[in-house]
Amino acid sequence: MYLTQTVRRAAQINPGGIATRQGPRSRTWLQVHDRIARLAAALRRLGLQPGDRAAILSLNSDRYLEYYFAVPWAGGVLVPLNNRWSRTEMEYAVADAGPTILFVDDHHAGLGAELAGSSATIRTVIFLGEGTAPPGWLDYEVLIDGHDPVPDVERDPEAIFAIFYTGGTTGFPKGVMLSSRNLWASGMVIVAEMSLRSDDSFLHSAPMFHMADGAWVFALTLAAGTHVFLPAFDVGRVLATVAAERITRLLLVPTMFKMVLDHPDFPRTDWSSLRMIVYGAAPMPEAVLRTAIEVLPRVELIQAYGQTELAPMATTLRPEYHVLEGPAAAKRGSVGQAVQGVDIRITDEHDREVPRGTVGEIRVRGPNAMLGYWNKPTETAATIVGGWVRTGDGGSMDEDGFVYLADRIKDMIISGGENVYSAEVENAIMSHPSVAQCAVIGIPDQKWGEAVHAIVVTKPAATVDGPSLIAHCHALIAGYKCPRSVDLRTDPLPLSGAGKILKRELRKPFWV
Repeated sequence: MYLTQTVRRAAQINPGGIATRQGPRSRTWLQVHDRIARLAAALRRLGLQPGDRAAILSLNSDRYLEYYFAVPWAGGVLVPLNNRWSRTEMEYAVADAGPTILFVDDHHAGLGAELAGSSATIRTVIFLGEGTAPPGWLDYEVLIDGHDPVPDVERDPEAIFAIFYTGGTTGFPKGVMLSSRNLWASGMVIVAEMSLRSDDSFLHSAPMFHMADGAWVFALTLAAGTHVFLPAFDVGRVLATVAAERITRLLLVPTMFKMVLDHPDFPRTDWSSLRMIVYGAAPMPEAVLRTAIEVLPRVELIQAYGQTELAPMATTLRPEYHVLEGPAAAKRGSVGQAVQGVDIRITDEHDREVPRGTVGEIRVRGPNAMLGYWNKPTETAATIVGGWVRTGDGGSMDEDGFVYLADRIKDMIISGGENVYSAEVENAIMSHPSVAQCAVIGIPDQKWGEAVHAIVVTKPAATVDGPSLIAHCHALIAGYKCPRSVDLRTDPLPLSGAGKILKRELRKPFWV
């Protein structure tokens, strides 16, 4: 169950198969195996000891994938840095994790130099960009060319394999410690649930520092398939790459999915190679999901729910429930059922399981559950209770084991003593044809304690106003859930690196 073994297996069972493709550059699994073993040798020569951390600040690339395996091959621990963080957040994570080595691409060279200069632990910076390495930095390709391959150290599967920092949407990020066993368990679930094969090609367009995409690094390597890379999500390039590279599997968060469906090139794109789109990381608006089902009838859709602390898989809603009619359509609003090896229960604040259909907190246990938070024993003890991970998500479960998300517990709005789940209100607003984006938050109200407030980004040339949006909601949900005020905008809402709307930033003007 140590993940580096998957590279050796891929090179053994599919040696001539294409492992990575980025622009004109492609490499076989035999070549990638050799490069990982050589890079691991260089890291050992640079003094990387078992358990030492090696961080990376980079856009997506084939070299990012090699980093994911070479560091643990050498005995080290991965620390992928969120490239959308502020410098303050990055400095915090570097100081917290204490990496001795930092990998940096050309896009982040300036910030990388600042981080290395201010760090008390970083001794070596490795440049994995396309140009010339800055003075004092080591060149990635020179290191690989200058070292002979070394055997994998085969670290204990229960030891820390990686520290994935949470997105920082609730304050300073926490480092989630994941073992090889945790990631292997989720990887095997993806292989099984998504029926991955060696002839599959997956497009890395979501950020590779995030666990949602990172899980596919491991899962597709388990299947010995082909990894294709875009530096970052760009909707036009995604459409072009799906067609040109004959992509079979695609991961999209809901904001990305809507951008794909709304793009003028969507109807002209050749989707014939695509077998499946996986979506998750945030609630999917019903209107967007219905559109996807209608316009992509030959593409299987599957929803994945989880979080970084779960490496990240907890549930999936399988393709057979992505239908608009028939008995299975009733499950379409859920996030699906527990994946293999995972237990889920819904509890109240006293850790008691609630009846089916009752909203409580979703708790999860299984081989995918994190080891804990790096350097945060108090937070770890509050999150892992009796072997169960408290997700912080509100939800319910029906008699068939399907889980329905209500909201993040912290995002629940209490207005006049009634619980209002922002996801439900957002779903109603997003069904309006003039709405491109929305976020619902609670704001202070002298009468109600909190009032439901909607922040809405409209589509170009839309003429909708606040009162008409509120009226639209009244036709779909209970009156107490409807927004009492609406802020109409044209600029996109702030997003985290994982594509989630940063409600913390939206709340700031209202809560002092």
